[in-house]
Amino acid sequence: MSPAASGRIRARDLDRANASSVLDAAYAEGQLGADEYRDRTAKAEVAKTIADLDLLTSDLQLPSAVRDLVPGVPTPTRNPLRRSGNTGRYPDHTRARDADRDTTRQLLDSARSDGQLTEEEHQALSELAESATTLGDLGDLVDDLQRPDDAPAAPRPPHSNRRRWYQAAVSTAAVGAAVVAFVLTSGVSDSEPAPHAAAPVVDLGSVRPVVVATPNLLTREGLTLFLQRYKEKFGDLQADQVTVFDEYVHVTRALPGQPNRQANFDYRGGFEQSGAISGRKPDKPFLDLGELNIAAISDVLASASTRLKVPNGVVTHVGVEVNDSGSTSYFGIGKDKSYVEVYAGNKFNESGRLLLTPAGEVMRAWPFEG
Repeated sequence: MSPAASGRIRARDLDRANASSVLDAAYAEGQLGADEYRDRTAKAEVAKTIADLDLLTSDLQLPSAVRDLVPGVPTPTRNPLRRSGNTGRYPDHTRARDADRDTTRQLLDSARSDGQLTEEEHQALSELAESATTLGDLGDLVDDLQRPDDAPAAPRPPHSNRRRWYQAAVSTAAVGAAVVAFVLTSGVSDSEPAPHAAAPVVDLGSVRPVVVATPNLLTREGLTLFLQRYKEKFGDLQADQVTVFDEYVHVTRALPGQPNRQANFDYRGGFEQSGAISGRKPDKPFLDLGELNIAAISDVLASASTRLKVPNGVVTHVGVEVNDSGSTSYFGIGKDKSYVEVYAGNKFNESGRLLLTPAGEVMRAWPFEG
């Protein structure tokens, strides 16, 4: 059996880079959780064959940011499990994006408003939509609902060029056959080799990979991007507590429309819910991330290690929350007011801390005392 027939065609560095870019973009869209993204990316870096890479991306929706890396439509997934009438759509076990979960929640909200769902049904289905992994999981939640006329269509794979490639190949073969027939009927002797019509060679892999970069989140650029993605995800800038590291952000916030319940989310280019939903005091004050003066705070971050006298130190993380401890003041921060804490440290566990207002004003410093 040939390598091509057995799926053992060797992968190039370019193929591995392209697969990694697809995984980067899919993670940013929320199709993959953080652990699974890291696992697949590690496997892509050491993949030996095209088939190995295909296994890492075959259950993903092809992100628009990297469609130029993949000719035509994505390779069909195994055991498609298509629903009746779903021809042309992604299979049910295809991974769901954050956008797909948002669309499902909108359909559930619409069904609740027009009386198709009770409040309890709406709440339960919305929680399931938040944690859904595949398009099939989301479809099961809304299959029995009447949909508004303007409801978004189900996601579909990008338009395929395979039919045109096939027609071109058939045309080429027909031309080749005509040439051979002409030569044979024109009296070419057996000693003279018949002209051979070479098939066109198309390099479908010579495309520069697209890298979906995530800036350091402890910078002005990183913080600005995070707040933009946060607003897109949740529709507001409210939270209970936010902790920012250089590569990810941990968020605790109330569930939309449910101030008595809260959940934890991790952001690494996309948002993933972590842990179980828990109770929340409905009268707990919200943290408004829109109050943050990102320019002023990022200036403080740039000089934090020097201010805190931490030798060779760097900012390790930033915490943002509300003073709801019952105290009238937290080192000058009034009750129910937001504040920012900046932590710096080095490899010797020498550290210091700054207390800021949301406007970026330094209220107090706890420098390293070496």
